[in-house]
Amino acid sequence: MQTNYDNLIPESLLLLNLRTIEEIGLVKIATMKKIIANGNIAITRIGNKIHISRLELIRYLEENTAVVSNEKKNHA
Repeated sequence: MQTNYDNLIPESLLLLNLRTIEEIGLVKIATMKKIIANGNIAITRIGNKIHISRLELIRYLEENTAVVSNEKKNHA
């Protein structure tokens, strides 16, 4: 079963800063900074703050979430 990120991230949040992403419980700020530094996600800068669009965050999470089957979980 794959996570439905569209339901996890409120539709009212069109741009999310790193703190909001962490508060929602999706990704830690330090990890997001690494993802950004590697050029794996598009960002928007407003002043000196980094923001990520809701759609871009969902795209990134969907493309980079691995689904683990029950069989693999039992052997871990």
